Amino acid sequence: MARLSGVDLPKTKRILIGLTYIYGVGPAIAAEILEKTKIKPDTRVKDLAEDEVVKLRNILREYNIEGDLRRQTHQDIKRLQEVASFRGIRHRKKLPVRGQRTHTNARTKRGKKIAVAGKKKAVR
Repeated sequence: MARLSGVDLPKTKRILIGLTYIYGVGPAIAAEILEKTKIKPDTRVKDLAEDEVVKLRNILREYNIEGDLRRQTHQDIKRLQEVASFRGIRHRKKLPVRGQRTHTNARTKRGKKIAVAGKKKAVR
């Protein structure tokens, strides 16, 4: 099993897909990495030679991925909150940041619906 940037890549998947298991590496960057290392995208992770794994490790050092990227993202959000920007306030209140509506929807951010007792009709 190949271990890159602290992530175990799945053995049976193609290397192009396997690289996307690393935080910060999507399909486009994975293809770019494979092109630089001259590894065929159809190669399975279990079929990688040791020298190919070393090449991948060396190339991945050039990218901002995993812990460094997570840390940078958290620092960016923290900075927005400290300067009290609109986006920072939305993050602090745990509401959608990018202009989505909240009157309906936004359930994943706002949490489960809370039942409110309705007004009962007067019986005649």
